[in-house]
Amino acid sequence: MSDEPRVDVSFDNGIARLTLNNPKRKNAITIPMTEQIAEFCQRVETDSSIGAVIVDSEGSYFCSGADTRDLAANSAEPASPGAVARTSAVYGSFVRVGMLPVPTIALVKGGAVGAGLNLAMAADIMLVTPDAVLDSGFLARRIHPGGGHLRMLGRSMGYQQSVAMAVCGAALSGEDAVARGFAWAALPAEELLDAALDLSRLPAADPELARRIKLSATVELEKGMSWAAAVEVERGVQMWSLGRKGEKAWEQKPDKPKPGQ
Repeated sequence: MSDEPRVDVSFDNGIARLTLNNPKRKNAITIPMTEQIAEFCQRVETDSSIGAVIVDSEGSYFCSGADTRDLAANSAEPASPGAVARTSAVYGSFVRVGMLPVPTIALVKGGAVGAGLNLAMAADIMLVTPDAVLDSGFLARRIHPGGGHLRMLGRSMGYQQSVAMAVCGAALSGEDAVARGFAWAALPAEELLDAALDLSRLPAADPELARRIKLSATVELEKGMSWAAAVEVERGVQMWSLGRKGEKAWEQKPDKPKPGQ
């Protein structure tokens, strides 16, 4: 197979997997890769048999951000149509992942920086290796954060932690990220995929319900909704799920996840 930077995808038993494959450049995202990510997201959005998405990478590093060659070209004429188009393509890749209608899980080994951290944060759940380095990275490159970076930091952590990372350039290890609620779990690299598959099992078994719960979570949590409003948002969709399940189905015991899932 070609060594050209690319995105590998697979679809199996309700789980879609997107793998960044540009290990020679720490899986930096090139413009052709953004197009492949968009195609993947289009498939997930329209294929109702998919209940979960896993985002991972080849090699020992998750993602170093946008390809620096594109960033250099953008710096030459930052307001040019070409620069705007390149920047928008990179932004669009992780925004599209973040807007998928199913739960998404990023597997971060080695590290994630800049737009690579944006991609990891765009996922609903982040699994990391203990020694992974999660780095805003924009300040060190003397550029302003982009792609809603500050907003995504604030979604996962408080104001103080977000400022420490984005404005002061502090980085987190995988273990620190879990302790601060920034990531779900820190595991050895060889265990990340199995953990993601375990988390994906129930959504993949019932994609329709998983999509409805994900939508409710997005509406309630992203909008800072009141408890009373959340009750009303959930009422109709819960009644739909009860009717779909049927009375007799209550005689069956539910699947129970393992602790930590």
